[in-house]
Amino acid sequence: MHFNRLILVTNVFNRVFESPRNSLRLILSTLLNLSLHCSAIYPSAAYSGPFPPAAGLPNSTAIAANDSAIAGWASSYSNYIVGANIDLQFQTPSLALGPAGNSNDNSTNNNGFIFDIVSLGNNGSITLSFDQAITNGDGADFLVFENSFSDTFLELAFVEVSSNGIDFVRFDNISLTAAPVGAFGNIDTTNIFGYAGKYRGGFGTPFDLQDLADKVASNPSLNINYISHIRIIDINGDGSSTDSLAPPAGPNPIYDPSPSFGSAGFDLDAVAAMYFYEQNFEANVPLPFFTLVILSLALIGINHLNRRINHQCLRNKQHQPYY
Repeated sequence: MHFNRLILVTNVFNRVFESPRNSLRLILSTLLNLSLHCSAIYPSAAYSGPFPPAAGLPNSTAIAANDSAIAGWASSYSNYIVGANIDLQFQTPSLALGPAGNSNDNSTNNNGFIFDIVSLGNNGSITLSFDQAITNGDGADFLVFENSFSDTFLELAFVEVSSNGIDFVRFDNISLTAAPVGAFGNIDTTNIFGYAGKYRGGFGTPFDLQDLADKVASNPSLNINYISHIRIIDINGDGSSTDSLAPPAGPNPIYDPSPSFGSAGFDLDAVAAMYFYEQNFEANVPLPFFTLVILSLALIGINHLNRRINHQCLRNKQHQPYY
């Protein structure tokens, strides 16, 4: 039975991608229709990991695209490096700018969150920046939005930040997915940490700059209070990439749906900032009480001295002889 289902999936998959005119909508619809068949072919890991669960569940860290705490959105991109197995129609990096789902009507069915994307391709990458630098605030400092249509079909990416646009530092990440998941396989969100793409479309994966505090000493150009660029790097989920878990527990191979074609790899919808950097001026810092007293006495003394000088000038003028 599994073999027959595999033939069915393969035949439909080939028909979807044999023509470059097929839209992302058709591709994703096909994936949705096949998800039940594929669960039998590519069994997923047990949902029992140690990390936060899917959006909407208790203790999830997912943040919705319409959250009022969002301060702004990425406004420019650079260094869009197209990875393998990606059609031209999915290579529009400007779709990653502005609010999540902004270039399509998302009033019904959240279509914008699924189709308002740029695909990176296998091992592809893109760098985003904002009108202002991002700073380290309380909790999540920025969010990355992918376009997954479900809580389990998740395409992952590494996330790196830079304070100068040149030197980048990667967030630590852990993958506990035990085995390959196949082209239409599932991932348990509680088994992954530190990757963009953990949550379904319309919900951002949060990143806290404080998590990079211990990397500052070895990366002197990094200022976690001033982040100017964010780089997203697709992970080829065949296990050739590994997580940052230290021995003896790791590193572990990273698995996500693989192989993929047409719109392969991470599909970036948007990046949101939660906190922007603001320059703190000394003039805004309250002065100590003792300092205020000294300044007040100094001003009184200066005012008294000015009065004496003006009085003496007036007397000299009154006694000046006339010619």
